[in-house]
Amino acid sequence: MSQTKPTIAVADYGIGNLGSLVNALEHLGADVVVTSEGQTLLAAEGMILPGNGAFGASKKAMERLSIPRWVGQRVAGGRPVLGICVGHQYLFDASEEFGKYDGMGEWPGTVKKLATEAVPHIGWSEVHPAADTVLFAGLGEERYYFSHSYAVLEWEFDQSIESMVPPQVSWGYHDGDFIAAVENGPLVGVQFHPELSGRAGLTVLQNWMGSF
Repeated sequence: MSQTKPTIAVADYGIGNLGSLVNALEHLGADVVVTSEGQTLLAAEGMILPGNGAFGASKKAMERLSIPRWVGQRVAGGRPVLGICVGHQYLFDASEEFGKYDGMGEWPGTVKKLATEAVPHIGWSEVHPAADTVLFAGLGEERYYFSHSYAVLEWEFDQSIESMVPPQVSWGYHDGDFIAAVENGPLVGVQFHPELSGRAGLTVLQNWMGSF
């Protein structure tokens, strides 16, 4: 990360309170802009795709403002994007939350109901970091704050090109395994809320900003 303040654009599509996320990023020294304006989302050093509530409503709101288009352009250009909660889920193929919806298809997998009757999963759960993680560098198996009833339960990536660096997948557990984070070059997603996860969550955000 450069010595100057990095500019982080948080995609605003009208769902969820972004105040805690903005405060966390500013605490870490970022210059934060909350926007749905395409060129601003493209120009920032980092972009965050947040998410709250149901997948279908978030998808509709994002697409109405063409936000997936800007995410796609950033990824194609190797520009960092971080998806949080529903924003993370939207990067996969599809969701089965209250219907069937297509996601962006950046990663294979379907968002499904957690394998437990104890939903929603709201509270602190441990994340088991991937072996070669950058996002969780300096952290052990810390606890993070989750608020969800659906997640991707299986990793279905076809590593057919041996020379390609495989995505790093970190796991959580709530009466069954689910994907807690994916690191795939410039594209990163976390199922938990780092902005609500105390010191460990701030470290995750700091590590993400330090990667570009």
